[in-house]
Amino acid sequence: MSEAPLLEFSSVHAHYGPVEALKNVNVHILKGEIVSLIGANGAGKTTLLSSIFGAPRVSAGKVLHKGEDISKLPTNRISRRGIALVPEGRQIYQDMSVEENMMMGTTPIGMGNFEEDRATMFDLFPRLKERRNQTAGTMSGGEQQMLAIARAMMARPELILFDEPSLGLAPLVVKRVFEVLREIAAMGKTIFLVEQNANHALKLSKRAYVMVNGRIHLSGDSAALLDNEDVRKAYLGLH
Repeated sequence: MSEAPLLEFSSVHAHYGPVEALKNVNVHILKGEIVSLIGANGAGKTTLLSSIFGAPRVSAGKVLHKGEDISKLPTNRISRRGIALVPEGRQIYQDMSVEENMMMGTTPIGMGNFEEDRATMFDLFPRLKERRNQTAGTMSGGEQQMLAIARAMMARPELILFDEPSLGLAPLVVKRVFEVLREIAAMGKTIFLVEQNANHALKLSKRAYVMVNGRIHLSGDSAALLDNEDVRKAYLGLH
């Protein structure tokens, strides 16, 4: 790697109390890549994403952003570095309108680009434009997922972390979510995708990691992992 990765986990360990949730994890993401992390429920995928923002703090090793150790920085300073998270379960502000949720997304950078970025998001998600004044909690799961993505994009991040974006959504909506991820990557964004839907994740990403019990079990080219017999059996239901 000629330049420092945009994001790197270097020998990362993390604990919840006495339980070691991450065990010597080494992962890197280069600028402009789509990298996926797949694994069973409870493997530690969400913990890895959360550790970027210090919840939990890494107990050993480092989280590096552009070569700089960010593992002890306050959460608000990390989000101002151009890293945004689309959390598992969407976690939108249920009682706020669509537009108010999008305003909340500008918190790390301020409202200076709000009009321009809102227009871009309404082009990407026409349904959100139709529902701009609707209370977010009354929308469908798919619409709420689109709002969660739009809210993250309002911070103009360079790197977007997606935590299980297809969870609980109907197959047609899942297909649209992955089309949107492709469109976001085409805008020049770097994507780190945590996803149980291994088939979709491996088809979207260039490289991937497989996590088992808090450790990286396999890594490599996504297409090769898609053809890997162990991966096919464990995560794709194919034999």
